[in-house]
Amino acid sequence: MRKNFKFAIYFIASCALSTSANAHTGHGTQSLMEGLAHPFGADHLLAMLAVGIWSVSALPVRQAWQGPATFMLALVVSAVLGASGVTVPFLEHAIALSVTLFGAMLILATKPMPKAIGLGLVAMAAGLHGLAHGAETPATGFAGYAAGFLLTTAALHLGGVGIGLGIRRWLAERSVTVLSGLGGSLGFAGLYLFNQL
Repeated sequence: MRKNFKFAIYFIASCALSTSANAHTGHGTQSLMEGLAHPFGADHLLAMLAVGIWSVSALPVRQAWQGPATFMLALVVSAVLGASGVTVPFLEHAIALSVTLFGAMLILATKPMPKAIGLGLVAMAAGLHGLAHGAETPATGFAGYAAGFLLTTAALHLGGVGIGLGIRRWLAERSVTVLSGLGGSLGFAGLYLFNQL
């Protein structure tokens, strides 16, 4: 159990310290393949995994799907806006801090939080990621690129759900400690990413 927990912490830290610390700059977005690859920067990857873990840990069992669904809906709507030229100041900084936000949500996952507030925070963070994705829409068109990043986002959400289910099944007695450790690591990772901008 402790070995799995340490592995999760090391995985998060290595993602945060990777050279591709920012998912939204420094590369072209010319095809479906670029859309598929786009979410693998540390900020997006960590946020997506966190949404899945939080959804399993904080929402009622039959409603865990609502976290990833809310994120993906807000992501695609805001990506359309981003492709139309809508942006916000310091967008990259806000995206990095969304990782810290998700860390805080994991720390609080086992404490009562109104579902509407939690899903609202998920949607707000998704909006930031979507604006950045949309701003990088390739000249060849939005549809293929969007399909790519939505497929990868869904896969990362499923990965987070799997981690959350693993915590629930094998680490139930230590879930508060595990989620707090993951949340603290995500918080640190978000601040690290913020500091790199």
